[in-house]
Amino acid sequence: MIEKNKNLYKLDELPDYKVAKNYSDVRGWDVKDANNRTIGKVENLLVNKIAERVVYLDVEVDESIIEEGHNTYQDSVSAGVHGFLNEEGENHLIIPIGMSMIDEKNKVVKTNRIDSSTFAKAKRFRKEDDIDFPYELNIIRHYRGDNTIHSSNSVEGFYDREEFSNTTHLRDLE
Repeated sequence: MIEKNKNLYKLDELPDYKVAKNYSDVRGWDVKDANNRTIGKVENLLVNKIAERVVYLDVEVDESIIEEGHNTYQDSVSAGVHGFLNEEGENHLIIPIGMSMIDEKNKVVKTNRIDSSTFAKAKRFRKEDDIDFPYELNIIRHYRGDNTIHSSNSVEGFYDREEFSNTTHLRDLE
C-alpha cells in the first residue's frame, strides 16, 4: 500500500506515539469473547493519525478459532456474503476499540458484544499486511451483523462511530 493512502499504523511504527500514562498497555493480553472464551492475544494497537488515537486492537487469533472458522464465507457473493476465504497464514483480526473492555485486574480484554463464532467467521489478515478501508468496513459490518453500512462511507468521520468511542481506555495518546 502506498504510504499516502495508509489509514492505520501499528503503534510500534510510531515512535512519537505511546499509550497515555493513565491507561493500560494491553499488548500481550488475552482477548475473551462474550462467552469468556479466549479468542487470541492483543499483538498491537492500531492508530489513526488523523483521529490521533487508537482505533483498533490487532489480535493474533487462537488456533482453535482459526480451525473453527475454516469454511469462512463459503457462500456466493450473490447471496450477500463477502465471498472470500481465510488463507493459510492469515491469523490476525482487528477489533474496534469501542467494542472491547479492559479488565485491568486480570489483564484481559473482553468483547462482551462478540462471540467466538463471529470471530471464527471474520476475515483475517497476515500480520505484515496493511489494513485497507474496505477491510475496516467489512469487519464492522460483520461484527454488527449490519450490511447496511455502505461502502460509500469515507474515512473522514468514520472513527466518530460508536464502535470507536471509548472514553475509559486507550483513547488518548501523548
